[in-house]
Amino acid sequence: MKSNKPLVSFIITYYNLPVQMLCKCIDSILALSLNSDEREIIVVDDGSEVSPMNGLMHYGDEIIYVRQKNQGLSMARNKGIEMARGKYLQFVDADDHLIQAPYEHCLDIIRKDEDIEMVMFDFTTHATDHQSNFVDQPLQSGTQYMLHHNIHGTAWGYLFKRTTLSELRFTPGIWHEDEEFTPQLLIRAEQICVTNAVAYFHYIHPNSITTASDENSIDKRLCDRMGVLLRLNDLYDHLPQSERMALQRRVAQLTMDYIYQVIIQKRSASALEEAIVQLRSKGFFPLPDKDYTQKYVWFRRMTNTRLGRTILLKTLPLMKKR
Repeated sequence: MKSNKPLVSFIITYYNLPVQMLCKCIDSILALSLNSDEREIIVVDDGSEVSPMNGLMHYGDEIIYVRQKNQGLSMARNKGIEMARGKYLQFVDADDHLIQAPYEHCLDIIRKDEDIEMVMFDFTTHATDHQSNFVDQPLQSGTQYMLHHNIHGTAWGYLFKRTTLSELRFTPGIWHEDEEFTPQLLIRAEQICVTNAVAYFHYIHPNSITTASDENSIDKRLCDRMGVLLRLNDLYDHLPQSERMALQRRVAQLTMDYIYQVIIQKRSASALEEAIVQLRSKGFFPLPDKDYTQKYVWFRRMTNTRLGRTILLKTLPLMKKR
């Protein structure tokens, strides 16, 4: 048993994947400059049909493997958080991997300044050339960043302090759990470093729940997206003004995405109008009259009228196909 507190705990969530993918993920962590006392690799098997243990024996005590009854990604990550001893946490999906040189840059950032609570890095879904030039933005709070920028919702896009997390956990039983988790994590962080380092490779799985096209899956995704909006909205009254404004921007962005998903996945005028009525009743529609981005302004204006929504119904599915 390692006595020293690791610098980083890597929480890998695994479910029904080829063990070779998991090994590639683990190998990308072992390739980093962290020694065995500085890293902790926790593999949480969320009740896979076949345990990957036979393919992991050669790692010995380099990894901690835990298997639980299938409860979904949220509970698997929560289990990893419960077990983690590291000063910083990094989520990694088992079919993804870290890109060595850019991620080393992220490690250098937290090594040089122990007050930094979070490093926000970039990711790719394609093979990339070796990156050697890194640009870091001036330190700022997560709230300041959210006030002026859209964020990516994926929880694996951030290396963050365990203490910043505090009591925050993933909501069990839902899809798109990251969209609820990451804005709450960001507003807790007083010192974040945003870097252009492309440090993470994300594999787009062809059979992902996020791409399933059956009616039940579509309805589940939309229902869970609405739940995320409602729970984030419930936080408003408990936040200072600046944090409330930052969260309002994120909720507006997620509302825009919800309407977009209804159009793309339902492709029905009646379904879109029902969604608009529901959003209006909850105070999410019309979208706030803000100049967040050019795309946001355009989308807000189009959705404000029935004619604009009709045009979106006819054009957005065609644009997605291209």
